[in-house]
Amino acid sequence: MTLEEIRKEIDRIDAELLPLFMKRMDCAKQVAAVKKEQGLPVFNSSREQEILDRIGSLAGEYGGEARLLYSSMMDMSRALQYNLLGGGGELRETIRKAGEAPEKAEKIACLGESGSFSNEALSLLYPKASPQFYQGFGGIFAAVASGDADLGILPVENSSAGSVSEVYDLILKYRFYIVNAATLHVHHCLAAAKKVDVRTIGTVYSHPQALSQCSEYITKNDLRPLPCSNTATAAQMVAQRQEAGIAAICSEHAANEYKLNILDRDIQNSSNNCTRFVVISRKLFIPDRAQKISLCFSLLHKTGTLYSVLARFAALGLNLTKMESRPIQDKNFEYDFYLDFTGNVREDATLNLICSLHEELPRFSFLGNYTECE
Repeated sequence: MTLEEIRKEIDRIDAELLPLFMKRMDCAKQVAAVKKEQGLPVFNSSREQEILDRIGSLAGEYGGEARLLYSSMMDMSRALQYNLLGGGGELRETIRKAGEAPEKAEKIACLGESGSFSNEALSLLYPKASPQFYQGFGGIFAAVASGDADLGILPVENSSAGSVSEVYDLILKYRFYIVNAATLHVHHCLAAAKKVDVRTIGTVYSHPQALSQCSEYITKNDLRPLPCSNTATAAQMVAQRQEAGIAAICSEHAANEYKLNILDRDIQNSSNNCTRFVVISRKLFIPDRAQKISLCFSLLHKTGTLYSVLARFAALGLNLTKMESRPIQDKNFEYDFYLDFTGNVREDATLNLICSLHEELPRFSFLGNYTECE
């Protein structure tokens, strides 16, 4: 057969498959009606496994491909049933009641000292707010939990140094809502006390992320990196000690804040060095123009479950922008997954997907739908 003849045969087969697929989805609607009447759950793991095993056996050399095809069809059938049955009712109500913005954004927990990059991100998002500074990420979460702070701002990812794992662990522990985000272009400088000669510098202090972001400069200049709780804290310490031989890696704003002399500018490895910050809240707020959604969940111990979940986003044309896995405390090799994707929960298809995942996945939490300033 020629290629054209083969393609015509494929078109003919597809024309036969489509009506059968539509009949199968119609059956899914009927199944939803029966399950509603009898109070049965949508997800029946043993039934689906039985079908997949049978199909895989019947398909011979195409067993794996057939299992994948039928798994996708069953995912779509379940999604349709959840939609018809109004799955995720509690989550739908929580989202429906969400306001557009925090009633209070006056006291915001922030890492470090005045002049820190977190302080800059806070000023970008909430210029009238009063920062409350903490030396550790845990203190920020604790302040929001206790109500000492209205909101908290945290760095979650850097374009060159990667994810801030401790923050993701705390997000998964507390499961506060994310209500805002910003990406800040980060420019690091080398700063020391006045009249200190750059040639005498042997030790630099900064946050571990900043040291990582400036690793090439540190190695090239044979400097000894020492970690500090924050870039601004490093600048403050160097200013207080007034010693030759030490310097801070910090922002120009921090250097000026603590009256340090800037010895070198833009010392980060990448010229396009960006850090993403998120704002956490005990209460959910969703602005009308929200375009980023965050979720977290764990997975059933079954082959293909991660693929099955991700395929449902692809089917709706939703773009995944971040995925992070973190070990579950006190569990052996079990993980929570953190997921960011573009979308708005006021779109029916997106809300239906989230609600169906809420019904199926262990440890599922909807973490928010928010805008992101870049």
